[in-house]
Amino acid sequence: MIWGAIYWSGTPIETIFGNLQGLKSSQLKQLQRLYHQRIPGDRITTPEFSQRLAAISTEINQPVCAYLNRRGQVMRVGVGTPRQTQIPPLELPRYGAERLSGIRCIATNLKAEPPNESALTAMALQRLDALVVLNITGTGFTKRGGGSTGYVKESYLAHLVSNTKQLVSTQPGTKVNLVAPDSGLYSSVSPPMSLDMLSEQDFIDLVDSVEAEFQREFVATEVAADHDRVVIVGIITDSESSQRFQYTIMELARLVDTAGGEVLQTLQQKRSRIHPQTVVGEGKVEEIALTAQTLGANLIVFDRDLSPAQVRNLERKIGVRVVDRTEVILDIFAQRAQSRAGKLQVELAQLGYMMPRLSGRGLAMSRLGGGIGTRGPGETKLETERRAIQKRISRLQQEVNQLQAHRSRLRLRRQNQEVPSVALVGYTNAGKSTLLNALTNAEVYTADQLFATLDPTTRRLVISDGDRGGTQEILLTDTVGFIHELPASLMDAFRATLEEVTEADALLHLVDLSHPAWLSHIRSVREILAQMPVTPGPALVVFNKIDQADSATLALAREEFPLAVFISASQRLGLETLRQRLTQLVQYVVDTR
Repeated sequence: MIWGAIYWSGTPIETIFGNLQGLKSSQLKQLQRLYHQRIPGDRITTPEFSQRLAAISTEINQPVCAYLNRRGQVMRVGVGTPRQTQIPPLELPRYGAERLSGIRCIATNLKAEPPNESALTAMALQRLDALVVLNITGTGFTKRGGGSTGYVKESYLAHLVSNTKQLVSTQPGTKVNLVAPDSGLYSSVSPPMSLDMLSEQDFIDLVDSVEAEFQREFVATEVAADHDRVVIVGIITDSESSQRFQYTIMELARLVDTAGGEVLQTLQQKRSRIHPQTVVGEGKVEEIALTAQTLGANLIVFDRDLSPAQVRNLERKIGVRVVDRTEVILDIFAQRAQSRAGKLQVELAQLGYMMPRLSGRGLAMSRLGGGIGTRGPGETKLETERRAIQKRISRLQQEVNQLQAHRSRLRLRRQNQEVPSVALVGYTNAGKSTLLNALTNAEVYTADQLFATLDPTTRRLVISDGDRGGTQEILLTDTVGFIHELPASLMDAFRATLEEVTEADALLHLVDLSHPAWLSHIRSVREILAQMPVTPGPALVVFNKIDQADSATLALAREEFPLAVFISASQRLGLETLRQRLTQLVQYVVDTR
Protein backbone atom coordinates (compact mmCIF):
# COMPACT_ATOMS: atom_id res chain seq x y z
CA MET A 1 0.00 0.00 0.00
CA ILE A 2 1.49 3.34 -1.06
CA TRP A 3 0.27 6.66 0.26
CA GLY A 4 0.72 9.87 -1.68
CA ALA A 5 -0.61 13.39 -2.06
CA ILE A 6 -2.01 15.08 -5.15
CA TYR A 7 -0.91 18.70 -5.69
CA TRP A 8 -2.78 21.24 -7.76
CA SER A 9 -1.04 24.53 -8.65
CA GLY A 10 1.60 23.79 -6.02
CA THR A 11 -0.95 23.40 -3.21
CA PRO A 12 -1.99 20.01 -1.82
CA ILE A 13 -5.70 19.68 -2.56
CA GLU A 14 -6.33 16.47 -0.66
CA THR A 15 -4.66 13.19 0.08
CA ILE A 16 -5.08 10.51 -2.55
CA PHE A 17 -4.41 7.26 -0.82
CA GLY A 18 -4.38 3.62 -1.72
CA ASN A 19 -2.37 1.55 -4.15
CA LEU A 20 -0.77 4.23 -6.37
CA GLN A 21 2.03 1.97 -7.54
CA GLY A 22 2.28 1.74 -11.33
CA LEU A 23 -0.07 4.64 -12.07
CA LYS A 24 0.96 6.86 -14.98
CA SER A 25 1.15 10.63 -14.67
CA SER A 26 -1.82 10.95 -17.06
CA GLN A 27 -3.89 8.71 -14.80
CA LEU A 28 -2.92 10.73 -11.73
CA LYS A 29 -4.03 13.87 -13.57
CA GLN A 30 -7.42 12.27 -14.21
CA LEU A 31 -7.71 11.61 -10.50
CA GLN A 32 -6.74 15.23 -9.89
CA ARG A 33 -9.49 16.53 -12.11
CA LEU A 34 -12.12 14.75 -10.03
CA TYR A 35 -11.64 17.47 -7.41
CA HIS A 36 -13.09 20.00 -9.86
CA GLN A 37 -16.35 18.07 -10.20
CA ARG A 38 -19.48 19.22 -8.42
CA ILE A 39 -22.82 17.49 -8.04
CA PRO A 40 -26.17 19.20 -7.27
CA GLY A 41 -26.77 19.25 -3.51
CA ASP A 42 -30.05 17.34 -3.70
CA ARG A 43 -28.65 14.51 -5.86
CA ILE A 44 -26.63 11.53 -4.66
CA THR A 45 -24.67 11.46 -7.91
CA THR A 46 -25.10 12.16 -11.60
CA PRO A 47 -24.72 9.78 -14.56
CA GLU A 48 -21.89 11.91 -15.95
CA PHE A 49 -19.82 11.85 -12.74
CA SER A 50 -20.45 8.12 -12.22
CA GLN A 51 -19.40 7.28 -15.79
CA ARG A 52 -16.24 9.36 -15.46
CA LEU A 53 -15.29 7.66 -12.22
CA ALA A 54 -15.97 4.26 -13.79
CA ALA A 55 -13.87 5.16 -16.85
CA ILE A 56 -10.85 6.01 -14.69
CA SER A 57 -11.32 2.83 -12.66
CA THR A 58 -11.50 0.80 -15.86
CA GLU A 59 -8.31 2.34 -17.21
CA ILE A 60 -6.22 1.72 -14.10
CA ASN A 61 -8.01 -1.61 -13.43
CA GLN A 62 -8.48 -0.82 -9.76
CA PRO A 63 -11.45 0.25 -7.62
CA VAL A 64 -11.72 4.01 -7.06
CA CYS A 65 -13.60 5.82 -4.28
CA ALA A 66 -14.65 9.48 -4.36
CA TYR A 67 -15.79 11.12 -1.12
CA LEU A 68 -18.17 14.09 -1.46
CA ASN A 69 -19.54 16.55 1.08
CA ARG A 70 -23.16 17.71 1.20
CA ARG A 71 -22.39 20.60 -1.12
CA GLY A 72 -21.56 18.07 -3.80
CA GLN A 73 -17.80 18.81 -3.74
CA VAL A 74 -15.21 16.05 -4.03
CA MET A 75 -13.15 16.06 -0.80
CA ARG A 76 -11.00 12.95 -1.13
CA VAL A 77 -10.15 10.41 -3.78
CA GLY A 78 -8.89 6.94 -2.93
CA VAL A 79 -7.56 4.12 -5.08
CA GLY A 80 -8.92 0.94 -3.54
CA THR A 81 -12.08 -0.42 -1.93
CA PRO A 82 -14.18 1.51 0.61
CA ARG A 83 -12.48 -0.53 3.35
CA GLN A 84 -8.98 0.33 2.08
CA THR A 85 -9.67 4.04 1.59
CA GLN A 86 -11.89 4.77 4.59
CA ILE A 87 -11.33 8.05 6.42
CA PRO A 88 -10.12 7.74 10.05
CA PRO A 89 -12.86 8.91 12.47
CA LEU A 90 -10.70 11.71 13.89
CA GLU A 91 -10.32 13.19 10.40
CA LEU A 92 -14.04 13.29 9.65
CA PRO A 93 -15.71 16.73 9.65
CA ARG A 94 -18.13 15.57 12.35
CA TYR A 95 -18.54 12.34 14.19
CA GLY A 96 -21.03 11.17 16.77
CA ALA A 97 -23.73 8.66 17.57
CA GLU A 98 -26.53 11.15 16.87
CA ARG A 99 -25.64 12.18 13.33
CA LEU A 100 -24.05 11.16 10.06
CA SER A 101 -20.63 12.42 9.00
CA GLY A 102 -21.86 14.64 6.15
CA ILE A 103 -19.85 12.64 3.58
CA ARG A 104 -20.97 10.15 0.96
CA CYS A 105 -18.83 7.70 -0.98
CA ILE A 106 -19.14 6.86 -4.67
CA ALA A 107 -17.15 3.65 -5.20
CA THR A 108 -16.46 1.47 -8.23
CA ASN A 109 -16.41 -2.30 -8.04
CA LEU A 110 -14.64 -4.58 -10.52
CA LYS A 111 -16.99 -7.46 -9.68
CA ALA A 112 -20.67 -7.62 -10.51
CA GLU A 113 -21.99 -7.98 -6.94
CA PRO A 114 -23.85 -5.94 -4.29
CA PRO A 115 -21.89 -4.07 -1.59
CA ASN A 116 -20.10 -6.67 0.50
CA GLU A 117 -19.78 -6.83 4.29
CA SER A 118 -16.42 -5.07 4.21
CA ALA A 119 -17.83 -2.06 2.33
CA LEU A 120 -20.87 -1.84 4.61
CA THR A 121 -18.64 -1.97 7.70
CA ALA A 122 -16.52 0.86 6.29
CA MET A 123 -19.71 2.86 5.72
CA ALA A 124 -20.79 2.31 9.32
CA LEU A 125 -17.36 3.16 10.75
CA GLN A 126 -17.37 6.50 8.92
CA ARG A 127 -21.12 7.02 9.42
CA LEU A 128 -21.40 7.94 5.75
CA ASP A 129 -24.51 9.67 4.47
CA ALA A 130 -24.67 7.06 1.73
CA LEU A 131 -22.54 4.52 -0.14
CA VAL A 132 -22.97 4.13 -3.89
CA VAL A 133 -21.35 1.08 -5.49
CA LEU A 134 -20.91 1.15 -9.28
CA ASN A 135 -20.33 -2.24 -10.86
CA ILE A 136 -18.27 -1.56 -13.99
CA THR A 137 -18.25 -3.56 -17.22
CA GLY A 138 -14.49 -3.74 -17.59
CA THR A 139 -14.21 -2.56 -21.19
CA GLY A 140 -17.10 -0.15 -21.67
CA PHE A 141 -19.99 -0.57 -24.08
CA THR A 142 -21.76 1.57 -26.67
CA LYS A 143 -25.20 2.72 -25.64
CA ARG A 144 -28.16 2.04 -27.84
CA GLY A 145 -28.21 4.61 -30.65
CA GLY A 146 -24.40 5.07 -30.44
CA GLY A 147 -22.60 8.27 -29.70
CA SER A 148 -21.42 7.52 -26.12
CA THR A 149 -19.71 4.80 -24.15
CA GLY A 150 -20.84 3.55 -20.79
CA TYR A 151 -18.74 1.87 -18.13
CA VAL A 152 -21.35 1.24 -15.41
CA LYS A 153 -23.28 -2.00 -15.64
CA GLU A 154 -25.47 -1.45 -12.55
CA SER A 155 -25.43 0.51 -9.31
CA TYR A 156 -26.41 -0.06 -5.67
CA LEU A 157 -27.36 2.49 -3.00
CA ALA A 158 -26.64 1.68 0.66
CA HIS A 159 -27.17 3.75 3.80
CA LEU A 160 -27.42 3.27 7.56
CA VAL A 161 -30.79 2.77 9.20
CA SER A 162 -31.98 3.12 12.78
CA ASN A 163 -32.05 -0.03 14.88
CA THR A 164 -35.42 0.96 16.34
CA LYS A 165 -37.11 1.94 13.09
CA GLN A 166 -35.77 0.52 9.88
CA LEU A 167 -35.98 3.29 7.27
CA VAL A 168 -36.03 1.10 4.18
CA SER A 169 -37.08 2.02 0.71
CA THR A 170 -40.44 0.87 -0.51
CA GLN A 171 -38.68 -0.40 -3.63
CA PRO A 172 -39.01 -4.21 -3.90
CA GLY A 173 -35.79 -6.11 -3.27
CA THR A 174 -34.36 -3.74 -0.64
CA LYS A 175 -32.36 -5.66 1.99
CA VAL A 176 -31.59 -4.71 5.57
CA ASN A 177 -28.36 -6.14 6.99
CA LEU A 178 -26.81 -6.13 10.44
CA VAL A 179 -23.46 -4.45 9.85
CA ALA A 180 -21.55 -6.41 12.53
CA PRO A 181 -22.48 -8.78 15.38
CA ASP A 182 -23.68 -6.88 18.47
CA SER A 183 -23.07 -3.53 16.76
CA GLY A 184 -26.73 -2.50 16.72
CA LEU A 185 -26.18 -0.82 13.35
CA TYR A 186 -28.13 -1.84 10.28
CA SER A 187 -27.71 -0.98 6.63
CA SER A 188 -30.22 -0.75 3.81
CA VAL A 189 -29.04 -1.98 0.41
CA SER A 190 -31.16 -1.28 -2.66
CA PRO A 191 -31.67 -3.72 -5.54
CA PRO A 192 -29.54 -3.07 -8.63
CA MET A 193 -30.63 0.07 -10.47
CA SER A 194 -29.64 2.12 -13.45
CA LEU A 195 -27.71 5.38 -13.19
CA ASP A 196 -30.78 7.33 -14.27
CA MET A 197 -32.84 5.79 -11.48
CA LEU A 198 -30.03 6.41 -8.97
CA SER A 199 -29.69 10.07 -9.96
CA GLU A 200 -33.41 10.61 -9.31
CA GLN A 201 -33.07 9.68 -5.61
CA ASP A 202 -33.72 12.64 -3.26
CA PHE A 203 -30.48 12.86 -1.29
CA ILE A 204 -31.63 15.55 1.16
CA ASP A 205 -34.79 13.67 2.10
CA LEU A 206 -32.80 10.45 2.65
CA VAL A 207 -30.21 12.11 4.93
CA ASP A 208 -32.79 14.09 6.91
CA SER A 209 -34.91 11.02 7.66
CA VAL A 210 -31.96 8.87 8.75
CA GLU A 211 -30.44 11.59 10.96
CA ALA A 212 -33.82 12.34 12.55
CA GLU A 213 -34.08 8.72 13.74
CA PHE A 214 -30.50 8.66 15.02
CA GLN A 215 -31.10 11.94 16.85
CA ARG A 216 -34.19 10.53 18.58
CA GLU A 217 -32.23 7.48 19.71
CA PHE A 218 -29.36 9.62 20.96
CA VAL A 219 -31.61 11.94 22.99
CA ALA A 220 -33.27 8.91 24.57
CA THR A 221 -29.92 7.63 25.89
CA GLU A 222 -28.09 10.93 26.49
CA VAL A 223 -26.52 11.43 29.90
CA ALA A 224 -24.77 14.28 31.66
CA ALA A 225 -21.80 15.70 29.77
CA ASP A 226 -19.41 15.03 32.66
CA HIS A 227 -20.39 11.38 32.89
CA ASP A 228 -18.04 9.09 30.94
CA ARG A 229 -19.77 6.36 28.95
CA VAL A 230 -17.30 3.51 28.81
CA VAL A 231 -16.69 0.40 26.72
CA ILE A 232 -14.27 -2.04 28.39
CA VAL A 233 -11.99 -4.16 26.20
CA GLY A 234 -10.34 -7.27 27.62
CA ILE A 235 -7.76 -9.58 26.04
CA ILE A 236 -7.41 -13.23 27.07
CA THR A 237 -3.97 -14.68 26.44
CA ASP A 238 -2.94 -18.31 26.48
CA SER A 239 -1.18 -17.83 29.82
CA GLU A 240 -4.34 -16.58 31.56
CA SER A 241 -7.23 -18.69 32.78
CA SER A 242 -10.79 -17.80 31.87
CA GLN A 243 -11.78 -17.43 35.54
CA ARG A 244 -8.94 -15.05 36.33
CA PHE A 245 -9.78 -13.03 33.24
CA GLN A 246 -13.39 -12.64 34.38
CA TYR A 247 -12.21 -11.46 37.81
CA THR A 248 -9.90 -8.93 36.11
CA ILE A 249 -12.77 -7.58 33.99
CA MET A 250 -15.07 -7.36 37.02
CA GLU A 251 -12.40 -5.45 38.91
CA LEU A 252 -11.83 -3.08 35.97
CA ALA A 253 -15.58 -2.39 35.85
CA ARG A 254 -15.46 -1.52 39.58
CA LEU A 255 -12.51 0.79 38.93
CA VAL A 256 -14.41 2.58 36.16
CA ASP A 257 -17.45 2.93 38.41
CA THR A 258 -15.28 4.29 41.23
CA ALA A 259 -13.74 6.81 38.82
CA GLY A 260 -17.23 8.06 37.93
CA GLY A 261 -17.81 6.28 34.63
CA GLU A 262 -20.65 4.10 33.40
CA VAL A 263 -19.80 0.77 31.78
CA LEU A 264 -22.02 0.30 28.73
CA GLN A 265 -20.55 -2.92 27.37
CA THR A 266 -17.57 -5.25 27.68
CA LEU A 267 -15.82 -6.67 24.62
CA GLN A 268 -13.22 -9.40 24.74
CA GLN A 269 -10.85 -11.19 22.39
CA LYS A 270 -8.70 -14.28 22.83
CA ARG A 271 -5.22 -13.96 21.34
CA SER A 272 -2.06 -16.01 21.50
CA ARG A 273 -0.04 -12.77 21.63
CA ILE A 274 -0.77 -9.06 21.87
CA HIS A 275 -0.87 -7.14 18.58
CA PRO A 276 2.09 -4.73 18.71
CA GLN A 277 0.22 -1.84 17.08
CA THR A 278 -3.37 -2.08 18.30
CA VAL A 279 -3.31 -4.76 21.05
CA VAL A 280 -6.33 -6.46 19.40
CA GLY A 281 -6.82 -7.48 15.77
CA GLU A 282 -8.05 -5.23 12.99
CA GLY A 283 -11.51 -6.77 12.96
CA LYS A 284 -11.90 -6.26 16.72
CA VAL A 285 -10.81 -2.61 16.38
CA GLU A 286 -13.65 -2.10 13.90
CA GLU A 287 -16.08 -3.84 16.25
CA ILE A 288 -14.98 -1.54 19.08
CA ALA A 289 -15.46 1.53 16.88
CA LEU A 290 -18.95 0.38 15.81
CA THR A 291 -19.94 -0.43 19.38
CA ALA A 292 -18.68 2.93 20.64
CA GLN A 293 -20.60 4.97 18.09
CA THR A 294 -23.74 2.83 18.42
CA LEU A 295 -23.87 3.14 22.22
CA GLY A 296 -22.63 6.74 22.27
CA ALA A 297 -19.50 5.83 24.27
CA ASN A 298 -16.87 8.52 24.74
CA LEU A 299 -14.15 6.42 26.40
CA ILE A 300 -12.54 3.02 25.70
CA VAL A 301 -10.75 1.33 28.62
CA PHE A 302 -8.34 -1.57 28.06
CA ASP A 303 -7.59 -4.11 30.78
CA ARG A 304 -3.80 -3.80 30.38
CA ASP A 305 -1.14 -1.15 29.98
CA LEU A 306 -0.90 0.42 26.52
CA SER A 307 2.15 1.95 24.89
CA PRO A 308 1.91 5.55 23.61
CA ALA A 309 1.97 4.28 20.01
CA GLN A 310 -0.88 1.83 20.70
CA VAL A 311 -3.00 4.60 22.21
CA ARG A 312 -2.45 6.84 19.17
CA ASN A 313 -3.25 4.04 16.71
CA LEU A 314 -6.40 3.04 18.55
CA GLU A 315 -7.70 6.60 18.93
CA ARG A 316 -7.11 7.29 15.24
CA LYS A 317 -9.05 4.17 14.22
CA ILE A 318 -11.83 4.30 16.83
CA GLY A 319 -12.38 8.04 17.03
CA VAL A 320 -12.81 8.31 20.82
CA ARG A 321 -10.41 8.61 23.75
CA VAL A 322 -8.56 5.42 24.75
CA VAL A 323 -7.02 4.82 28.20
CA ASP A 324 -5.56 1.83 30.00
CA ARG A 325 -6.06 0.37 33.46
CA THR A 326 -3.21 2.37 34.98
CA GLU A 327 -4.70 5.67 33.87
CA VAL A 328 -8.03 4.76 35.47
CA ILE A 329 -6.28 4.00 38.77
CA LEU A 330 -4.36 7.28 38.58
CA ASP A 331 -7.62 9.15 38.03
CA ILE A 332 -9.14 7.52 41.12
CA PHE A 333 -6.06 8.41 43.16
CA ALA A 334 -6.30 12.02 41.96
CA GLN A 335 -9.93 12.18 43.12
CA ARG A 336 -9.31 10.49 46.48
CA ALA A 337 -6.11 12.17 47.67
CA GLN A 338 -6.93 14.68 50.42
CA SER A 339 -3.71 15.43 52.29
CA ARG A 340 -0.81 17.40 50.89
CA ALA A 341 1.34 14.27 50.94
CA GLY A 342 -1.27 12.27 49.02
CA LYS A 343 -1.72 14.97 46.38
CA LEU A 344 2.05 15.28 46.07
CA GLN A 345 2.49 11.57 45.43
CA VAL A 346 -0.43 11.40 42.99
CA GLU A 347 0.98 14.25 40.93
CA LEU A 348 4.38 12.56 40.86
CA ALA A 349 2.81 9.33 39.63
CA GLN A 350 0.78 11.14 36.96
CA LEU A 351 3.79 13.04 35.63
CA GLY A 352 5.84 9.85 35.54
CA TYR A 353 3.06 8.18 33.55
CA MET A 354 2.69 11.17 31.20
CA MET A 355 6.40 11.63 30.44
CA PRO A 356 6.88 8.85 27.86
CA ARG A 357 3.56 9.72 26.23
CA LEU A 358 4.61 13.23 25.11
CA SER A 359 5.11 12.20 21.52
CA GLY A 360 3.37 12.30 18.18
CA ARG A 361 2.66 16.05 18.27
CA GLY A 362 4.50 16.68 14.98
CA LEU A 363 5.95 19.81 13.42
CA ALA A 364 2.95 21.87 14.46
CA MET A 365 4.48 22.11 17.92
CA SER A 366 7.80 23.61 16.75
CA ARG A 367 8.69 27.23 17.50
CA LEU A 368 11.31 29.53 15.96
CA GLY A 369 13.95 31.22 18.07
CA GLY A 370 15.07 34.83 17.81
CA GLY A 371 18.61 36.23 17.69
CA ILE A 372 22.01 34.83 16.87
CA GLY A 373 22.29 31.09 17.21
CA THR A 374 18.57 30.48 17.59
CA ARG A 375 17.37 30.73 13.99
CA GLY A 376 16.14 27.60 12.31
CA PRO A 377 13.76 24.90 13.54
CA GLY A 378 14.63 25.79 17.12
CA GLU A 379 13.36 23.83 20.08
CA THR A 380 10.03 22.08 19.70
CA LYS A 381 7.23 22.69 22.12
CA LEU A 382 7.37 18.98 22.84
CA GLU A 383 10.93 19.31 24.15
CA THR A 384 9.94 22.38 26.15
CA GLU A 385 7.10 20.46 27.79
CA ARG A 386 9.34 17.48 28.46
CA ARG A 387 11.96 19.64 30.16
CA ALA A 388 9.31 21.43 32.25
CA ILE A 389 7.88 18.09 33.38
CA GLN A 390 11.35 16.79 34.25
CA LYS A 391 11.95 19.87 36.41
CA ARG A 392 8.59 19.40 38.11
CA ILE A 393 9.31 15.72 38.73
CA SER A 394 12.69 16.59 40.28
CA ARG A 395 11.08 19.11 42.61
CA LEU A 396 8.32 16.71 43.60
CA GLN A 397 10.92 14.02 44.20
CA GLN A 398 12.73 16.33 46.62
CA GLU A 399 9.50 17.01 48.49
CA VAL A 400 8.75 13.27 48.67
CA ASN A 401 12.24 12.71 50.06
CA GLN A 402 11.57 15.39 52.68
CA LEU A 403 8.28 13.67 53.49
CA GLN A 404 10.13 10.38 53.91
CA ALA A 405 12.64 12.01 56.24
CA HIS A 406 9.84 13.57 58.32
CA ARG A 407 8.02 10.25 58.66
CA SER A 408 11.28 8.53 59.54
CA ARG A 409 11.77 10.97 62.43
CA LEU A 410 8.23 10.32 63.65
CA ARG A 411 8.81 6.57 63.50
CA LEU A 412 12.10 6.92 65.35
CA ARG A 413 10.34 8.93 68.09
CA ARG A 414 7.70 6.21 68.43
CA GLN A 415 10.39 3.53 68.61
CA ASN A 416 12.21 5.47 71.34
CA GLN A 417 8.96 5.53 73.29
CA GLU A 418 8.74 1.77 72.73
CA VAL A 419 5.22 1.95 71.32
CA PRO A 420 4.61 -1.07 69.05
CA SER A 421 3.10 -0.30 65.64
CA VAL A 422 0.80 -2.48 63.56
CA ALA A 423 -0.10 -1.73 59.92
CA LEU A 424 -3.37 -2.74 58.30
CA VAL A 425 -2.66 -4.11 54.83
CA GLY A 426 -4.82 -5.83 52.26
CA TYR A 427 -6.46 -5.68 48.90
CA THR A 428 -8.43 -2.55 48.13
CA ASN A 429 -11.97 -2.55 49.53
CA ALA A 430 -11.15 -5.31 52.01
CA GLY A 431 -12.51 -3.15 54.87
CA LYS A 432 -9.32 -1.78 56.46
CA SER A 433 -10.76 1.67 57.22
CA THR A 434 -13.94 0.12 58.61
CA LEU A 435 -11.87 -2.08 60.92
CA LEU A 436 -9.78 0.90 62.07
CA ASN A 437 -12.98 2.78 62.91
CA ALA A 438 -14.41 -0.21 64.76
CA LEU A 439 -11.29 -0.77 66.88
CA THR A 440 -10.31 2.84 67.64
CA ASN A 441 -13.55 4.82 67.15
CA ALA A 442 -11.81 6.78 64.40
CA GLU A 443 -13.81 8.63 61.79
CA VAL A 444 -11.97 7.59 58.64
CA TYR A 445 -14.02 7.83 55.43
CA THR A 446 -15.40 4.45 54.35
CA ALA A 447 -17.32 3.43 51.22
CA ASP A 448 -17.97 0.32 49.16
CA GLN A 449 -15.50 1.52 46.53
CA LEU A 450 -12.00 0.69 45.39
CA PHE A 451 -9.35 3.00 46.90
CA ALA A 452 -11.90 4.85 49.04
CA THR A 453 -9.03 6.14 51.20
CA LEU A 454 -5.44 6.82 50.16
CA ASP A 455 -3.87 8.80 52.98
CA PRO A 456 -2.47 6.70 55.87
CA THR A 457 -4.22 7.23 59.19
CA THR A 458 -2.64 6.27 62.52
CA ARG A 459 -4.65 5.87 65.73
CA ARG A 460 -3.81 4.67 69.23
CA LEU A 461 -5.36 1.41 70.37
CA VAL A 462 -5.32 0.12 73.95
CA ILE A 463 -5.03 -3.67 74.31
CA SER A 464 -4.37 -5.98 77.24
CA ASP A 465 -0.76 -6.57 78.20
CA GLY A 466 -0.88 -10.35 77.95
CA ASP A 467 0.08 -12.30 81.07
CA ARG A 468 0.97 -9.14 83.01
CA GLY A 469 -2.67 -8.23 83.41
CA GLY A 470 -2.21 -4.56 82.53
CA THR A 471 -2.82 -2.62 79.34
CA GLN A 472 -0.58 -1.49 76.54
CA GLU A 473 -0.89 1.13 73.81
CA ILE A 474 -0.14 0.30 70.21
CA LEU A 475 -0.32 2.37 67.03
CA LEU A 476 -2.65 1.03 64.36
CA THR A 477 -2.10 2.46 60.85
CA ASP A 478 -4.50 2.23 57.93
CA THR A 479 -2.56 2.08 54.62
CA VAL A 480 -3.46 2.44 50.95
CA GLY A 481 -5.10 -0.65 49.49
CA PHE A 482 -3.22 -2.97 47.14
CA ILE A 483 -4.45 -4.20 43.79
CA HIS A 484 -3.49 -6.85 41.26
CA GLU A 485 -0.51 -5.67 39.19
CA LEU A 486 -0.17 -2.37 41.04
CA PRO A 487 1.41 0.04 38.51
CA ALA A 488 5.13 0.58 39.05
CA SER A 489 4.69 4.36 38.90
CA LEU A 490 2.35 4.18 41.89
CA MET A 491 4.75 1.94 43.80
CA ASP A 492 7.53 4.49 43.29
CA ALA A 493 5.40 7.56 44.05
CA PHE A 494 3.77 6.06 47.16
CA ARG A 495 6.93 4.67 48.66
CA ALA A 496 6.67 7.18 51.53
CA THR A 497 3.25 5.73 52.33
CA LEU A 498 4.31 2.13 51.81
CA GLU A 499 7.20 2.61 54.21
CA GLU A 500 4.58 2.63 56.94
CA VAL A 501 4.19 -1.05 56.08
CA THR A 502 7.88 -1.91 56.06
CA GLU A 503 8.61 -0.02 59.29
CA ALA A 504 5.69 -1.47 61.22
CA ASP A 505 6.45 -4.06 63.89
CA ALA A 506 3.65 -6.34 62.66
CA LEU A 507 0.93 -6.52 60.01
CA LEU A 508 -2.76 -7.30 60.02
CA HIS A 509 -3.46 -8.75 56.57
CA LEU A 510 -7.18 -8.14 56.01
CA VAL A 511 -8.97 -10.28 53.40
CA ASP A 512 -12.45 -9.81 51.96
CA LEU A 513 -13.83 -13.34 52.27
CA SER A 514 -17.03 -12.43 50.39
CA HIS A 515 -15.11 -11.73 47.18
CA PRO A 516 -14.97 -14.72 44.79
CA ALA A 517 -11.26 -14.09 44.11
CA TRP A 518 -10.16 -13.86 47.74
CA LEU A 519 -7.37 -16.41 47.27
CA SER A 520 -6.01 -14.42 44.33
CA HIS A 521 -6.16 -11.26 46.46
CA ILE A 522 -4.03 -12.91 49.14
CA ARG A 523 -1.41 -13.87 46.54
CA SER A 524 -1.39 -10.36 45.05
CA VAL A 525 -0.85 -8.72 48.46
CA ARG A 526 1.93 -11.13 49.33
CA GLU A 527 3.64 -10.51 45.96
CA ILE A 528 3.59 -6.74 46.58
CA LEU A 529 4.90 -7.18 50.13
CA ALA A 530 7.70 -9.36 48.76
CA GLN A 531 8.77 -6.47 46.51
CA MET A 532 9.27 -4.14 49.47
CA PRO A 533 12.90 -3.04 49.99
CA VAL A 534 12.63 -3.98 53.68
CA THR A 535 11.02 -7.24 54.76
CA PRO A 536 7.83 -6.44 56.75
CA GLY A 537 7.23 -7.85 60.20
CA PRO A 538 5.10 -10.91 61.05
CA ALA A 539 1.55 -10.87 59.70
CA LEU A 540 -1.76 -12.07 61.10
CA VAL A 541 -4.33 -13.01 58.46
CA VAL A 542 -7.80 -11.66 59.26
CA PHE A 543 -10.80 -12.66 57.14
CA ASN A 544 -13.41 -9.89 57.00
CA LYS A 545 -17.07 -9.79 55.85
CA ILE A 546 -17.82 -13.32 57.07
CA ASP A 547 -21.48 -12.31 57.30
CA GLN A 548 -21.54 -12.08 53.49
CA ALA A 549 -19.61 -15.32 52.78
CA ASP A 550 -21.22 -18.73 52.30
CA SER A 551 -20.51 -21.74 54.51
CA ALA A 552 -18.40 -23.54 51.88
CA THR A 553 -16.08 -20.56 51.54
CA LEU A 554 -15.78 -20.27 55.33
CA ALA A 555 -14.90 -23.97 55.61
CA LEU A 556 -12.26 -23.67 52.87
CA ALA A 557 -10.69 -20.60 54.50
CA ARG A 558 -10.54 -22.30 57.92
CA GLU A 559 -8.89 -25.33 56.33
CA GLU A 560 -6.33 -23.33 54.34
CA PHE A 561 -5.58 -20.78 57.10
CA PRO A 562 -6.14 -22.46 60.48
CA LEU A 563 -4.40 -19.64 62.41
CA ALA A 564 -6.47 -16.85 60.84
CA VAL A 565 -9.11 -14.73 62.60
CA PHE A 566 -12.64 -14.42 61.17
CA ILE A 567 -14.54 -11.16 61.71
CA SER A 568 -17.10 -8.77 60.30
CA ALA A 569 -15.88 -5.24 60.94
CA SER A 570 -19.13 -3.59 59.85
CA GLN A 571 -21.23 -5.87 62.09
CA ARG A 572 -18.58 -5.89 64.88
CA LEU A 573 -18.41 -9.70 64.91
CA GLY A 574 -15.26 -11.41 66.21
CA LEU A 575 -13.54 -8.19 67.32
CA GLU A 576 -12.85 -9.50 70.83
CA THR A 577 -11.11 -12.55 69.39
CA LEU A 578 -9.12 -10.23 67.14
CA ARG A 579 -8.02 -8.15 70.15
CA GLN A 580 -6.80 -11.28 71.91
CA ARG A 581 -4.83 -12.45 68.89
CA LEU A 582 -3.49 -8.94 68.39
CA THR A 583 -2.24 -8.98 71.99
CA GLN A 584 -0.40 -12.24 71.32
CA LEU A 585 1.10 -10.83 68.11
CA VAL A 586 2.35 -7.68 69.83
CA GLN A 587 3.73 -9.71 72.76
CA TYR A 588 5.67 -11.87 70.29
CA VAL A 589 7.07 -8.76 68.58
CA VAL A 590 8.14 -7.19 71.89
CA ASP A 591 9.80 -10.39 73.08
CA THR A 592 11.78 -10.82 69.85
CA ARG A 593 13.06 -7.24 69.59
